[in-house]
Amino acid sequence: MPVTNFSHPDPYSYQTGFDSSEAIEGALPIGQNSPQKAPYGLYAEKLSGTAFTAPRHENKQTWVYRILPAAAHEKFVVEDADSYHTRMTTETHKLHHIPNQLRWNPFDLDEKVDWVHGLHLVAGSGDPTLKQGLGILLYAAGKDMGKEAFYSADGDFLIVPQHGVLDIQTELGRIILRPSEIAVIPRGVRYRVTLPNGPVRGYICELYQGHYQLPELGPIGSNCLANARDFQAPVAAFDDEEEPTEYRLFSKFNNSLFSARQNHTPFDVVAWHGNYYPFKYDLGRFNTIGSVSFDHPDPSIYTVLTGPSDHVGTAIADFVIFPPRWLVAENTFRPPWYHRNTMSEFMGLICGNYDAKTGGGFRPAGASLHNVMSAHGPDSDAFEGASNAELKPNKVGDGSMAFMFESSLMVGVSEWGLKKCEKVQEEYNDHSWTPLKRHFVNPNKKV
Repeated sequence: MPVTNFSHPDPYSYQTGFDSSEAIEGALPIGQNSPQKAPYGLYAEKLSGTAFTAPRHENKQTWVYRILPAAAHEKFVVEDADSYHTRMTTETHKLHHIPNQLRWNPFDLDEKVDWVHGLHLVAGSGDPTLKQGLGILLYAAGKDMGKEAFYSADGDFLIVPQHGVLDIQTELGRIILRPSEIAVIPRGVRYRVTLPNGPVRGYICELYQGHYQLPELGPIGSNCLANARDFQAPVAAFDDEEEPTEYRLFSKFNNSLFSARQNHTPFDVVAWHGNYYPFKYDLGRFNTIGSVSFDHPDPSIYTVLTGPSDHVGTAIADFVIFPPRWLVAENTFRPPWYHRNTMSEFMGLICGNYDAKTGGGFRPAGASLHNVMSAHGPDSDAFEGASNAELKPNKVGDGSMAFMFESSLMVGVSEWGLKKCEKVQEEYNDHSWTPLKRHFVNPNKKV
């Protein structure tokens, strides 16, 4: 082993490496990644999330030590196109690029399907074959996955539960995911979803290019918003099945679904080390900041994670939340202002109410989309209330959690999202902004 023979013994125990876990002590090789024979007869396998030569601060690689390699499966075959709902653009399914403001009523639960078949593409932009863009999906499921595993070759899943609990068995360990938590499952990581508390529903932002990371803090300093120490990664856990057992492996590949069969469990990683792994985060740990003098800062101050583009400061996907917070700004219209944005904004509501939409219509499990340069802002009820409110310190958002997927890209809406789901509120504009009244008094106009 490539290790120094020190004259003074070390009496202490350490975690090996900065990002590592082993279910059996000694399963990680010491000082090297691919020994001639890995410990305990395991296979060494590398999982690459970036090019080998990506800059060190961007490089994402993990070594896994497993009972059988991931390549040990039969040929993939394409699944029946009517059995899944993630296709982006085909001859019969296209994205609709429209400037209309859109809002959806709460999406339905679906107890008849599992995770794989409960994914629905709502909107998106770009092309996963070029590793460009993003997809916005809704999930609704009521059945456990069986002896199966799923992975997306298209991008990283950022999962936002709205209802129910997900028990996610990944190759690198297990994650329990509940509403008000999020998880990121990187491209290629295989996993199985079971539902310990019954039906589930939620939202996903799939990032086709790059990976999610913490935003830069700039003048904020070294701490605030989502702190690195609060993210949780799974520890190694494996199934030891000595007898051959058939498993089915699903692959989302260019938003189409394929499957292959194998005679062993996909969940046989005994140890791993590296920086490419799934993780989760409790949104309740978000350290919110805001104005303590006047005006409403840009909503970028609520960014939890960002998927940067090649242009510094511009995101393919930002994940933003609007958590419980104090509003104390003086002489200020405190809700978010009226806005036309070069970015597209897809919003969802996990629970409670959103303070900029007090007139109803934006409800938990629903959503809205304000595309590039589509005007939006507080509804008429919120405007009248905030314009005449007593400006004392006021806490908003208790029992509430709204979020936004913001993108620099113009997103198109899928056929399912625009029509087949039958959830689009046709009266959205009439309900929200048509009732706004003229308050302007021209000082130069003679009475």
